[in-house]
Amino acid sequence: MALSLLESKIYLNEDMQDIAAFAFAGGMVCVYTARSPEKTTPNEDSLALLPCAEQTGVLVIADGLGGLRAGDLASRHAVDSLAATVMRCCAGQDSMREAILNGVEQADEKISAMGLGAATTVAIVEIRGREVRPYHVGDSMTLITGQRGRIKYLTVPHSPVGYAVESGLLDAKEAMYHEERHLVSNVVGTPHMHVEIGPKVALAARDTLLVGSDGLYDNLQVDEIAAIIRKGPLASAARTLAAQCRTRMQDYQPDRPHKPDDMSFILFRPG
Repeated sequence: MALSLLESKIYLNEDMQDIAAFAFAGGMVCVYTARSPEKTTPNEDSLALLPCAEQTGVLVIADGLGGLRAGDLASRHAVDSLAATVMRCCAGQDSMREAILNGVEQADEKISAMGLGAATTVAIVEIRGREVRPYHVGDSMTLITGQRGRIKYLTVPHSPVGYAVESGLLDAKEAMYHEERHLVSNVVGTPHMHVEIGPKVALAARDTLLVGSDGLYDNLQVDEIAAIIRKGPLASAARTLAAQCRTRMQDYQPDRPHKPDDMSFILFRPG
């Protein structure tokens, strides 16, 4: 089904039993979120699909920081703020770039004003037909892969380990087991927060775009993720991705990544 602006899908800390699939921005999108299998407290991830026009929309994932107070509220503020500013953009008041940046800034102010020390990461993708542009704060990530599994784009996590991989000081497999992997140096809710704006990327017909929280990337290597999402129907790929990530969280093996955590992702393929 197609979504109008008034039918924007916002998933606030809701565990999902199956993949939700929608027509979106001229393509197809699949959504999944679930809390860590090891906790009974709320899922601290929030997601949103924000349609703007037939070929235009915005994808959002916010991951409230675990170990800090009110992570679920922090991620909710991020999604709510972006939904409001994107809606104003779609009404013709701002450019989409300006709307996204304003939304993150407003979320930063709201979270800071809570006075609880809460914070969240956020990963955002603007879609305009076959062209997409990522934005992010923290270690929630955006991945674009071609049908043959070639990585076309991958955000760099805002963390010491992420920067070490980008500079060649660590390889990706070493980084998965690094003791400081989960330190994040840039989050929404802090005075010096900054938004990284990625390049515009043109999608080919069978490219797949993934936006995900670190619960996904901490349990599956990037090449494993790309191998799953590049082929087959999008909903089937999404179900396989969710199932394999849950298995990693629940079944510790010393030779495989394992970190129980809240986990969310959005998959998109253009029409």
